[in-house]
Amino acid sequence: MSQKQEQKNYQFFSHKDCEFFPCHQVKDPQQFNCLFCYCPLYALGDRCGGRFKYTETGIKDCSDCTIVHSPQGYQYVMGKYPLLVELTKKEAGE
Repeated sequence: MSQKQEQKNYQFFSHKDCEFFPCHQVKDPQQFNCLFCYCPLYALGDRCGGRFKYTETGIKDCSDCTIVHSPQGYQYVMGKYPLLVELTKKEAGE
């Protein structure tokens, strides 16, 4: 990692004592990031950029996605933050 991409302690942690750890199938559980236990990008629908599918009843199923659980998950979420802000802005005059 370059100095700019240096991992900060607040950007990654693994809760290895959690009864669900790891909650996704991964090759290396030591690199599993629990910071975003619930994905903050869920509300972006198909703009989240993750590996998801919709169930027959229209529910977004993210069980095959591990983007936010990667060591770079924090940076990925922060890169999508402008989309979250856009989603939550009120229209002028409302």
